[in-house]
Amino acid sequence: MIDSKTLKIDKFSFTNVSRETLVELEDYSKEVLTRNRTINLVSKNTEKSFKIRHITDSAQTIEFIDKNDIKICTDLGSGAGLPGIVLGILMKSKKPLFKLIFYEKSYHKSVFIEKMSKKFNLNSEIHQKNIFNEKGLRTDVIISRAFKPLPIIFQIAQTNFKNFKYIIIFLGKRGRDILNDALKYWKFDYEEKKSLTNDDSFIVKISNLRKRNV
Repeated sequence: MIDSKTLKIDKFSFTNVSRETLVELEDYSKEVLTRNRTINLVSKNTEKSFKIRHITDSAQTIEFIDKNDIKICTDLGSGAGLPGIVLGILMKSKKPLFKLIFYEKSYHKSVFIEKMSKKFNLNSEIHQKNIFNEKGLRTDVIISRAFKPLPIIFQIAQTNFKNFKYIIIFLGKRGRDILNDALKYWKFDYEEKKSLTNDDSFIVKISNLRKRNV
């Protein structure tokens, strides 16, 4: 099992992953930055800090992902493939084979995700579809890094997914207020971990989601 606490020498450096994995993460970073010249995969302002802002930020969710009951992860609105491609690279040795499902409605971004999935030999499905139009979906984890606000993610989970175990979402400075507001309309259990890349942010793993009768 990969422990996110040992993914770093200091705040931003990986240590306990294989050299091959590090090479693949580096290759993926280069691919994103190269393609970012022609299509908007990530903010130009984050290019110089790409490893910290995007790779480490995505990889730190491994603590919530590398569990025996998680075999399928669905990444919503993943753009450049973040965090899904990073997680797929880190989880390639997991048995049974870890599966990634991507929903990205942009044609060019979907093509890029498919190219990366093939390049790194990931077990994946890429859907160039609007997630709001899909029904009866099944997964173990729904993950979203920079797609929609928490209430909308909850509504997608309830409306568009037939089965799921967890939701993993990144929350920023107002994250505590957002969680408290959500608890007015939803019941759920959650675990949280402080972000390694932003002192004002944290990551939440949500389970047992159900709507309140209000």
